[in-house]
Amino acid sequence: MLDHKCEVRKSLLVSDVWNKSDDSPVTVADYGSQAVVSLVLERELKNEPISLVAEEDSAELRKVAAEAVLARITELVKDTLATDESYAASPLSSDDVLKAIDSGKSEGGPKGRHWVLDPIGGTRGFIRGEQYAIGLALLVEGKVVLGVMACPKLPLASTAGSNTHKSSPEKVGCLFFGAVGTGAYVQSLNALDSPPVKVEVSSNDDPAKASFFESYHTPVPIHNTIAKKLGIKESPIKINSQTKYAALSRGDGEVYLRFTRKARPESIWNHAAGSILVSEAGGRVTDAAGNPLDFSKGKYLDYKRGIVVTTQKLLPRLLKAVTESLKEEEEEEKKAASLKLH
Repeated sequence: MLDHKCEVRKSLLVSDVWNKSDDSPVTVADYGSQAVVSLVLERELKNEPISLVAEEDSAELRKVAAEAVLARITELVKDTLATDESYAASPLSSDDVLKAIDSGKSEGGPKGRHWVLDPIGGTRGFIRGEQYAIGLALLVEGKVVLGVMACPKLPLASTAGSNTHKSSPEKVGCLFFGAVGTGAYVQSLNALDSPPVKVEVSSNDDPAKASFFESYHTPVPIHNTIAKKLGIKESPIKINSQTKYAALSRGDGEVYLRFTRKARPESIWNHAAGSILVSEAGGRVTDAAGNPLDFSKGKYLDYKRGIVVTTQKLLPRLLKAVTESLKEEEEEEKKAASLKLH
């Protein structure tokens, strides 16, 4: 199954890009990845019903103007599956691909088993040829129990201390995986017969020597405020997608902050696989109040304001910095509102 997930990126082209109705970018790779994973899950787990919570649906592809794009996705999905002889003889139509994509419409929830898929996490990074990830996780009774993440552009060797995660021509491509109680591991994405190596979060307990990750988005002022209070001196390492979770799980950095200027829902597929990798590597993933992330409420997380990912050693001081920063931000907003009234 993992071979199929990884092969999607090798086959699909970044030139097939457009914007969805919400102006977020999407590529044939997003749809192709989701279709492949759905089809493989259905085939490999044929004795059990499949509930898949995933990012994409086929609405855009069902429009007349998208017929050529759908044909291209169908062709490339067929080519990808054909790399495994057991799938080569299976006929596959465009309708089959649409159905596979739409199998990701499950709402998840607190009961039963649900697969959670981020088909191409960090689409903007994927388009630019930078960091992106494919993440798959399993929820059982609302808890993440298994996670797998492919990071095709992440160097195999740890980049701790380099303040960069740009790809180099050699030894690039990581496959991370972890399950409850078994630890987290990484192996080469391009040599899946290579032995996996157990990963652990950084042992650094000095905030002044810590580094932190954030996304390539509009700067969020509270990130810098929190970092200063914690004593972090380095500039943030900007990485697209859940690759930040993977990098932190093997000690490339100590802190990942995800706050937004305005409160907004967080999709579970953006965090499910990454959260268990960090947890199994000895780290912690919480909301701004220090509560574990709640994946049992459906497609969106139940959390308070922001997401904090760090090591066990740094968590207490980080949460203290978060609390103080949020309080200061609230006071500033009250002052600004008061001035407007006068």
